[in-house]
Amino acid sequence: MEQVRETFDTSPELLLHTARRVSETSQLPAETVTAAARDVAPRVLTAGAAELRGEMTALLMGRGLHLALQWLYDAGVLQVILPELAATVDFSQEAGRKHKDVWEHTKQVVRQSVPRPTMRWAALLHDIGKVPTRTFTADGKVHFHGHSEVGARMFDEVARRFGFAGPEKQKIKFLILHHLRANQYDPSWTDSAVRRFDREMTEHLTDLLDLSRADITSKRPGRRQEALRSISELAARIEKLRQEDARQPPLPTGLGNAIMEQLGIPPSKKIGDLKQLCEAAVERGELDPQQPSEYYIEWLRSQKI
Repeated sequence: MEQVRETFDTSPELLLHTARRVSETSQLPAETVTAAARDVAPRVLTAGAAELRGEMTALLMGRGLHLALQWLYDAGVLQVILPELAATVDFSQEAGRKHKDVWEHTKQVVRQSVPRPTMRWAALLHDIGKVPTRTFTADGKVHFHGHSEVGARMFDEVARRFGFAGPEKQKIKFLILHHLRANQYDPSWTDSAVRRFDREMTEHLTDLLDLSRADITSKRPGRRQEALRSISELAARIEKLRQEDARQPPLPTGLGNAIMEQLGIPPSKKIGDLKQLCEAAVERGELDPQQPSEYYIEWLRSQKI
């Protein structure tokens, strides 16, 4: 054990390399290796941000990633490199229900997530905001109000520690911030609400829907299937509306003439400007497309134009 400890002490990056091997092989090292790692764990940060990020990313892509993550915790390494995540161990999501532990839930979400690096990182960190936001009500229920927003802010420090920057950092933070959005979908959403959701998710829509599917870990009979169907229905509605919007212009024919007649504006460039304002409002989700001309004229009047 002493020789192993000295090896880890000389090359602390081997702690993460050992965890990556666990992820790749699904085989845990001997207890003497784990004990030696535990002694040297505080030195792991000397490996540097790039090495930490590279080894952890490789670990997250392996089939045995759940075993590797648990080994990191058992060896005391996770507490050093990701204390925000280590804090979720034995942290219950429901009063008196051990199986709702945030750590166990997180490992399952990561395993279920699509094997793309940014997706795996977002899955790993999506619930770190639950620790500082947990509250209990008088009836014994547990709440985590604002945990997505808090988790996104916490990621800023994680990103600095691991050297995330640019689009990669922004994508992971975006997914943490919005990871609950798709699961809140209800069939009663209007087409405008669905269009607005699509626009707000921008280029991250596919990743967000995939993360939402991975975040379903309920063991209640039928609950998982129901939640997956809901996300699929949302995705189908988005695609249907995209196709419809591509086939037809956002504004009705004759709107320009109606603006001139009802607002008393003579033929001029201003008519085109007002139509552009309506189109921009449709794109933002403030107005529905292809409504009667009066609908858009009333909106223009409300804008005091």
